[in-house]
Amino acid sequence: MISIFMRSLVFNVGFYLSLLVHMVAAIPSFFLPRQVLFSVAKSWAHSMTWMLRVFCNIRVEYRGLDKIPQGPLLVVAKHQSAWETVALLPLFREPLFILKRELTWIPLFGLFLLKGQMIPVNRAAGARALSKMTALARERVRHDRQLIIFPEGTRRPVGAEPRYKYGVAQVYVDCGVRCLPVALNSGLFWPRRTFLRYPGTIIVEFLDLIPPGLSRDEFLARASDVIETATAKLVAEGRQERARLIGDLAPLDEPVAEA
Repeated sequence: MISIFMRSLVFNVGFYLSLLVHMVAAIPSFFLPRQVLFSVAKSWAHSMTWMLRVFCNIRVEYRGLDKIPQGPLLVVAKHQSAWETVALLPLFREPLFILKRELTWIPLFGLFLLKGQMIPVNRAAGARALSKMTALARERVRHDRQLIIFPEGTRRPVGAEPRYKYGVAQVYVDCGVRCLPVALNSGLFWPRRTFLRYPGTIIVEFLDLIPPGLSRDEFLARASDVIETATAKLVAEGRQERARLIGDLAPLDEPVAEA
């Protein structure tokens, strides 16, 4: 555990130093095309992957990369960790995120989010915020952007009962583009609510595309079914590796049951 603690500490220091360096390097991008900013952001993501491997013995395996199409796209991904909010960036030409409005208030970092035309949401505004969000998503996706959305709205513990929000189905219907479901097991190795990072292999699996044209209910049922089924298999695979490497004694922030 001491080794894991020290490795995690070194990684976290390096992670935020890398973020700071990349933020400074990205300042000129305010006066340049948006793609320059994405190049810097993707470099930061690559540095994170490198540091995870070197400092924490965490590797990443991508499955189904050939299923990622070109052009406008809705990416619906399982959300267990902060890892996927960064790691998915390099896999898409010009990724777009829906995020809480408060993130745009962070000095300098928030300006980069606005430069990248991310979609901030005021969660307190209810239906009015959903309407504005879907309108912006439709406009930007149809301008050849790839919208990455986490359908549960927040990170969920490994093994927790899924809570897919209806808003993602509305975004799918309004955008009218293909949807790429994504399963993963990142929460086993980069759990939420802790700075500890555990050795192993994060697996990300890109699943078969869901075509446009389904109803909201049909889409939500299909997306949740394929993502949860694939995620359960990846988690089972990852648990075996955890047990082999660290005896599976590390905390997972994982409830036995939920009300």
